[in-house]
Amino acid sequence: MKPLIGITSDLDQNGETLVQSNYSRAILRAGGLPVVLPAGLEDIEEICERLDGLLLTGGEDVNPLVYGEEPHQKLGKLSPERDNMELKLTRCMTGKDKPVLGICRGHQVLNVAFGGTIHQHIYSNIPGELLQHKQQADREFATHSIDIVDDSKLAEIAGTSEIQVNSLHHQAVNQITSPLVVTAVAKDGIIEALESTEHRFVMSVQWHPEALANRQDRTSLRLFEQFINACNKA
Repeated sequence: MKPLIGITSDLDQNGETLVQSNYSRAILRAGGLPVVLPAGLEDIEEICERLDGLLLTGGEDVNPLVYGEEPHQKLGKLSPERDNMELKLTRCMTGKDKPVLGICRGHQVLNVAFGGTIHQHIYSNIPGELLQHKQQADREFATHSIDIVDDSKLAEIAGTSEIQVNSLHHQAVNQITSPLVVTAVAKDGIIEALESTEHRFVMSVQWHPEALANRQDRTSLRLFEQFINACNKA
């Protein structure tokens, strides 16, 4: 039986559930059964019990109040309802040691769920010359390189210490707390990947592997395959 993977979603301007189909395609391609979770769902414990894995997707900014900060002037659109559900569900899933994969916003949500913080606007918060992290190319194309930490799950998946990724964000992970560790950084120092040292499979990436997978990017395909493999063992 295919593992059941919950995929978090956004709300459009009319309050309708919105999620890019690339996420479901990537889960299906890797052997999982995707189910979209509308923002604001309740009964978190029951949902958590039924899921074999959780995919935290990209989207709008995380409300800084949930990690103890006031809003920066260049903070983007928020979805407090989504924040509340995703943080509760992430903590429930990780508490049961069920696999979690975070992508872009999901990378940041995972960090906040464990007590970390976010750079609300990297071009204001981080000194020095930064790369272009909101690329002008289509999201299916990689536009900058990242360095991967040796002996990490990501290094095992990638099979190399450097890969190229796409980039579509203005925020980034700032402070992290145990059991999360940094497993990849961009050439300008932006944190590009995290993983837990205390769970079977809890990982997150700042880029969008679901889009790169459409062009048969090896690391992206293997990332989803390893995620689903871990969900099969849940």
